[in-house]
Amino acid sequence: MKIDLTDTTSGKINKALVQGRRAIGTPAVGMVLTLVIVTDEENAYDALRAANEASREHPSRTLVVIKRVSRTPRDRAQTRLDAEVRVGADAGTGETVVLRLYGEVTEHAQSVVLPLLLPDAPVVVWWPVNAPLDPANDPLGALAQRRVTDTYAAEDPIGELTGRAEAYTPGDTDLSWTRITPWRSMLAAALDQVVCEVTAVEVEGEEFNPSVELLAMWLADRLGVPVRRTHSPGPGLTAVRMETDCGPIVLDRADGALANLSIQGQPDRAVALKRRETAELIAEELRRLDPDDTYASALRYGVDRLGNGGPGGSADVSEIAAAAKAVAAAEAEAETETEATSAAAPAAPAAPAGKSSARKTAAKKAAAK
Repeated sequence: MKIDLTDTTSGKINKALVQGRRAIGTPAVGMVLTLVIVTDEENAYDALRAANEASREHPSRTLVVIKRVSRTPRDRAQTRLDAEVRVGADAGTGETVVLRLYGEVTEHAQSVVLPLLLPDAPVVVWWPVNAPLDPANDPLGALAQRRVTDTYAAEDPIGELTGRAEAYTPGDTDLSWTRITPWRSMLAAALDQVVCEVTAVEVEGEEFNPSVELLAMWLADRLGVPVRRTHSPGPGLTAVRMETDCGPIVLDRADGALANLSIQGQPDRAVALKRRETAELIAEELRRLDPDDTYASALRYGVDRLGNGGPGGSADVSEIAAAAKAVAAAEAEAETETEATSAAAPAAPAAPAGKSSARKTAAKKAAAK
């Protein structure tokens, strides 16, 4: 059932929602949250379709906020709110209100949305495109417990990650992070099968795909080892190669659907690792409304700390592993020499730290080369 309202108010929209529920015979409100989608006219259809599919798992009241562009001074002076109320089969398993804002009211969208929020229910705000750099300080974002953005839709995805890290507030999340959940699960499961120490990692994927950067930052943050980020034609993430003291672990997905997991000393196995639709991603994010500390830690690691390069293979990560081992060996040798000197001449003044530091610096420079 659809109810169109022209030049309306939030109060009239609420009355139309009650009228629609009664007309289809479901007067009770059975939604668990309010999902606010802030988008433009071009992307509204796809976002609403994804939200309707996700509502099968999370029945919700969906408010779609579309700020219409006023092209002349006369249009900007005319404030108007149009609404389309959908209930029943036209709104998935919840309720949908499409709000189109004109004129000055576009600067005060929160005043339109606030009376339409479900009482005593959590609020999630999702920006499919054109997300603010600081979602928590956005007037609409301030209403929500959870704020969902998508850096993949940004003009400069990698630069956007840096801005997100600086402005991060508990409750922020990113669909580019959600896309790598299966990868993180598979890699963690692979490491659980071996008793080895990871020495270096290479993450391979599309050049301007923030999910590749986030996976690389997560691995670097959690494992504390050098991570090299290399480029491939895609689609999306294509491979992760981990060098360990027991041999390489490789998760390779060349076609975007089926991956091959290779662990030293075990037979190769095929694993399903398909690229997921937006509806699956937003449904996953709606399952948890608490802050994602793992995402925050990976985001704050920083893109600039990753080793970047062009297309590369397993030789790249092997070089990083060799460099890391060289640094560790040089440091161990320096410590051994210092201990031996101290034992031989206990009464002598302590040797200056500069010599040991010089050895470490030289070893690190050699590794960097």
